[in-house]
Amino acid sequence: MRQDKIMNSTNPITAAELPGTAQAMVSVDAAWVHDQMPLGTDRDALRQAVVDHFTRTLGRDIDYAAAHYLYKAVALSVRDRMMERWLATRQAVESSVPRHTCYLSMEFLMGRALRNAVHNLNLQDELGASLEELGLTLEKTEQLETDAGLGNGGLGRLAACFLDSCASLALPVTGYGLRYRYGMFRQSIDKGFQVERPDNWLSEGHVWELERPELSCRVHFGGRVELIRALDGSVIHRWVDTDDVRAVPFDVPVPGYDNGIVNTLRLWNSTATDEFNLSEFNAGGYTEAVAAKNAAENITMVLYPNDASENGKVLRLRQQYFLVSASLQDALRIWLLQNDDFVGFADAHCFQLNDTHPSLAVPELMRLLIDEHKLSWDESWSITTRVMAYTNHTLLPEALECWSLGMIGALLPRPMEIIEEINKRFLEEVSEAMPGQLQQHAEMSIISFDAQPVVRMAHLAIVGSFSINGVAALHSKLLKEGLFANFNALWPTRFNNKTNGVTQRRWLAYCNPGMTSLLNDTLGLNWISHLDQLEELIPLADDESFQKQWVDVKRQNKQALSQLVAERTGIKVDTDMLFDVQVKRMHEYKRQLLCTLHAVHVYLDLLDGRDHAPRFVLIAGKAAPGYYMAKSIIKLINNVADVINKDKRTADRLKLVFLPDYNVSAMEVICPAADLSEQVSTAGKEASGTGNMKFMMNGAVTIGTLDGANVEILDAVGSENFFQFGLTVDDVDAARKGYTPSAIIAADSRLQRLFEAFDSGMFDAGESELIRHVIDAARSPGDAWLTVADLPDYLDAQELVEMSWRDVPGWTRKSILNTANSARFSTDRTMRDYNQDIWRLQSIELPVGG
Repeated sequence: MRQDKIMNSTNPITAAELPGTAQAMVSVDAAWVHDQMPLGTDRDALRQAVVDHFTRTLGRDIDYAAAHYLYKAVALSVRDRMMERWLATRQAVESSVPRHTCYLSMEFLMGRALRNAVHNLNLQDELGASLEELGLTLEKTEQLETDAGLGNGGLGRLAACFLDSCASLALPVTGYGLRYRYGMFRQSIDKGFQVERPDNWLSEGHVWELERPELSCRVHFGGRVELIRALDGSVIHRWVDTDDVRAVPFDVPVPGYDNGIVNTLRLWNSTATDEFNLSEFNAGGYTEAVAAKNAAENITMVLYPNDASENGKVLRLRQQYFLVSASLQDALRIWLLQNDDFVGFADAHCFQLNDTHPSLAVPELMRLLIDEHKLSWDESWSITTRVMAYTNHTLLPEALECWSLGMIGALLPRPMEIIEEINKRFLEEVSEAMPGQLQQHAEMSIISFDAQPVVRMAHLAIVGSFSINGVAALHSKLLKEGLFANFNALWPTRFNNKTNGVTQRRWLAYCNPGMTSLLNDTLGLNWISHLDQLEELIPLADDESFQKQWVDVKRQNKQALSQLVAERTGIKVDTDMLFDVQVKRMHEYKRQLLCTLHAVHVYLDLLDGRDHAPRFVLIAGKAAPGYYMAKSIIKLINNVADVINKDKRTADRLKLVFLPDYNVSAMEVICPAADLSEQVSTAGKEASGTGNMKFMMNGAVTIGTLDGANVEILDAVGSENFFQFGLTVDDVDAARKGYTPSAIIAADSRLQRLFEAFDSGMFDAGESELIRHVIDAARSPGDAWLTVADLPDYLDAQELVEMSWRDVPGWTRKSILNTANSARFSTDRTMRDYNQDIWRLQSIELPVGG
């Protein structure tokens, strides 16, 4: 790194501008050399560190301190022991790594950080012992931490798993995201309805972040584009009169597992360039004086603002541009610290776009290179299309973001000009490659030809990227053959598949300590880094002694979940029941309704005197505030649950619970306890799913459609260890032609009874119109999710589940084999695939003793 520069975001300050600074830095340089003596990690050193931080850093007295100060003291002690590794990793990357990946994502659902850090640094035994000497426990201390509100569901949790695996594999990958002041929302249930409350996760600060104000940069909005003719006759575009926002980075460490590597998640916080207008304030205009500050801070105020209104759409667009502009400026700044030009920049970088949200990175990198660094269009486009890589996460056309051309033009006039030029040149290429195919030209255009044109963000990402990948084999196939078939015909070598995964460190070793202990005793310790060693469990699947230990672990996990359910809902659950679980974002295509209809079927059977194995059905998930149907489904689930759980006739045979405020910490209790994993989305709608992988890894057996990664789970475990049902993708397309749910209901007495129960008002609870709205949508010939079409086969599959559950050794065998065959669903494998085919990174090598 150059010694003669002190970088301050947009304006580098040289030593010459600071008299005496360079000489002072040289004279004290030796004094700042790290002494290479690592902090102690034995129990005495850790105990003293906790006490020191509690009393000296935080200034607390044990008699008066709130509990969160105890947590902070412990977390700071652990963070200290990451710092030297963090610094060593950064120095190794800057000095010897030829290529680096920047992972751009609007979400990083990290969950609690303390236990993850303790586990990856291998401090759990010594720290646990030191805390016991202080009258604390590691488990209770961890529970004092608030989940970081940086994500919503699978997309954000996947990004977090990716970062864990990259650090554990020593891959030089930096995550870039937004530092949301408030998370998605805290969910409570009031009379069956979802109630949203602010998720003020930063109310007590965030121990794990380091603010880096010296690396701040400006992000432009609004203004206009001014054209200036240069002396050589070329036209220069200047974006002027802008409303600027300051982007301030906060760095969060991402420790690898037991390898000394600590990568970085850099989160951007938005602030005003000026705190307030002093003249306005002195004149008495207090509100007006801070208006700019408030407007700037709104950008990173809330994860996923409701975009039902125009203001909400504008804010969402501002968030996306703010992320990509700040991140790209940061990457260019780092490059220019060691280089005078952009020769080699493309060879040294990859920017992975996590879904369509960061698609504006394509025009923004072009703008920075052309306007700020004076490269030509062709030079800039060559760099951009060699560094951008796009991951698609959806098969739902309505989920592929499209922004009004007018909105982008008003908010981002210069990037909009660049998008228009990219599209113009792209359509020329398409016309040459596909002459006369005007329909395909229109379908592929980045800017639609509608009366009110929109910018298709997925198309922008595809045109600007050298790699486009899906996230499951089926998903990638459907992208190439359906959604993006025209692009695949034009650029077949750009499309590839990278099946998702989950990190076994969080989703098995961390969240399932009983299972971890059993696996350690059986396999040794290396399985945590080499998950394919789980295959050694296959010969033990029929071993009576091992099965008993397996069942004992599962029972302990079910007790923990039962306690969580009782705390949040007041419902007590027998752990001998079949734990039947569906937890994920609330959406019609995920078909939480299907799971609920089965619970009603079992309930009606029990009332009719038919026997069923005792079953506990758990459903959890959040509905977007503006998604009326999803919120109505939550209400229906709670109405049904209220009837079932209050009926003493079925109390020992069936429970149905909607668990409020589902998050990472809840999932860490849920997935080790699940017996049956519900993965019941309409075929062709789920890109991959990762909950299905977490459950499988922890020994749950899947009941699912052939959708997303379910197809690969079925292939891994075999049909005898997976309960398949429902229409295939091809069947779905055929079923929509002349779809008549009423005929399917009329042909099946089970379905007739089900819908008659709803029609009778059994589950209305005074909300007949709302309940009828949900049920009638499922019975409509226009139901895109084909719930009724799959319902008979689903009920049949659930009968097979019951038969299997009653055979305890047989079910335990299925459970063991699911875990034993889960290695391919580790993000370690996923990251190796990304690296081999897209990123081409070299591993970070720390110096000896680093």
